[in-house]
Amino acid sequence: MKIGIIGAGFGGMAAAFDLKNAGHEVVIFEAADTVGGLASGFKEPYWDWSVEKFYHHWFQSDKYMLGLIHELGWEDKVIFPRPLTVMYHNGKFYPFDSILKALLFPGLGFGLDKIRFGFLGLFLRLTNNWKALEKVTADSWMLKWAGKNVYDKMWKPLLVGKFGPFYRDVNMAWMWARIKARTTRLGTFEGGFQNFANLFAEKLRGMGIEIRLGARVESIKREQDTLSIRSDGTSEAFDKVLVTTSPNLMARLSPDLPESYLKGLLQLKSMGAVVMVLSLKHQLSKEGYYWFNLPKEAGYPMLALVEHTNFVSKDHFGGDHIVYAGDYLEAGHEYFSMSDEQLLERFLPALKKFNPAFERDWVKKVWVNKTNYAQPVPLVYHSKNIPAIQTPIEGLYFASMSQVYPWDRGTNFAVEIGRRAARMMLNGNKRSSPVDKRSTPQGGSVDPRS
Repeated sequence: MKIGIIGAGFGGMAAAFDLKNAGHEVVIFEAADTVGGLASGFKEPYWDWSVEKFYHHWFQSDKYMLGLIHELGWEDKVIFPRPLTVMYHNGKFYPFDSILKALLFPGLGFGLDKIRFGFLGLFLRLTNNWKALEKVTADSWMLKWAGKNVYDKMWKPLLVGKFGPFYRDVNMAWMWARIKARTTRLGTFEGGFQNFANLFAEKLRGMGIEIRLGARVESIKREQDTLSIRSDGTSEAFDKVLVTTSPNLMARLSPDLPESYLKGLLQLKSMGAVVMVLSLKHQLSKEGYYWFNLPKEAGYPMLALVEHTNFVSKDHFGGDHIVYAGDYLEAGHEYFSMSDEQLLERFLPALKKFNPAFERDWVKKVWVNKTNYAQPVPLVYHSKNIPAIQTPIEGLYFASMSQVYPWDRGTNFAVEIGRRAARMMLNGNKRSSPVDKRSTPQGGSVDPRS
């Protein structure tokens, strides 16, 4: 078969790897000028490593991503430091990256709230019954079982920061999945995620896969016995096509899909993201903290501040200190229309709160990255709303981060759904539920990182 794949993110490339290994001709179309999708990065000429445009890391429980790396023989290039994550309370930051540190967090007091917090975390780590949890919102479930103080101090800021105006609508299965699948140790690839993506793309090209960069797809149509991909004014026939874009883009590319399927795509809610990356002359966090969780009610203009060079050495970046300041935002938020300079001026006063010595001239360079599709919003009974991977158009498949539910978005589950879609394409017309019986990751940590 001749197979076309739209998108050279980790999921699209993983699918291409399996399809080519099964003996098929594969062509990948990527609108950007580089591979990697939302995990792609950039680098200055004097940096040895790249920096991701949107902060990324792996968990030790990310078996699909780590399994692929094992197949490729690159395990020696994966590192797992243990950086420090902190939570805000009354103007100060406290370590919060383990059960013990969480129990010592002063924002919970030292009585019943601590006990409820501990038992709730234990229950969510042990249960696998997420289907029951998707019937209720995280807001109502947490209020009932964690209590108002624990919810207001710990979980509500996460929901508000992540989902903005939709925070009361998100189901509890999403919260369960975060606690179930995450670990305190965080991993990355030597040279950065872009280095992995480049090496993987080089491997795919060596296998005979064609990767067309800067190739913007205009439409996908069924024509007699084939699917026609139109890109840059030219049409090309394929036996099967896999699309790994956002649901909205999928709807635009294939308007001939049945109305019910199109409606399902367009009704899926998601949050966008705006992330500023700064290179600084000096270390921002004197304590060496990596991840700052920032409650919106405390007046911070961002959801999280991440000092990347407290995770990996500044020596990889020519001595620059790399800091992310990011937020998940609904469509139409003012940050999407602000210039880089305007956004910097909005963020600068907050940086002094992390280090009173901070000055404007610490900033060497700034990059701002924006996307309208960063975080799917899972509503109650969300499993009923997940689009099928095999669409109603024969030979056309769709695999996106909106379909990895109940798990959260990330490269691990991008690889999983990409390879699952490839298996379905190889098995012909055999249909499979988009929410299947994938094994549960063996992680489990009280992880407030956004």
